Amino acid sequence: MPSDFTLKTMNAVHRGLIKLTGGRVGWNVAMPVLELTTVGRKSGQARSVMLTSPHQEGDTLVVVASRGGDDTHPAWFLNLRDNPEVEVSLKGAPRKPMRARIADTEERARLWPKIAADFKNYAQYQTKTEREIPLVFLEPR
Repeated sequence: MPSDFTLKTMNAVHRGLIKLTGGRVGWNVAMPVLELTTVGRKSGQARSVMLTSPHQEGDTLVVVASRGGDDTHPAWFLNLRDNPEVEVSLKGAPRKPMRARIADTEERARLWPKIAADFKNYAQYQTKTEREIPLVFLEPR
């Protein structure tokens, strides 16, 4: 499974690519990319991460808390679980306040098969872990 160092390095490289190309590259990688800013559950500081959104419903974005199939949830997921008030930036636009909501059992059952069929990496991640990989709705406030 990817280490914290690897995940942070991948995020830094992704941000660097966006900056280097003036935003022409990096905001769509087979699906839309967003920057999610949460409040650190321990530090209370703003924490940002680049994520993909494999599904959208109107203005609501869906992200997958996969962490590459690791047995532990990603830090950003734990942060928004404790404080669902987040900010989201798409294509480098100003951050918008949003509320994060973890998909319930019915919502996950409806969406997971579609996401896993359209993006095989998520299906593979689920086979690597016994935890059910959560889906998170990012809803406009």
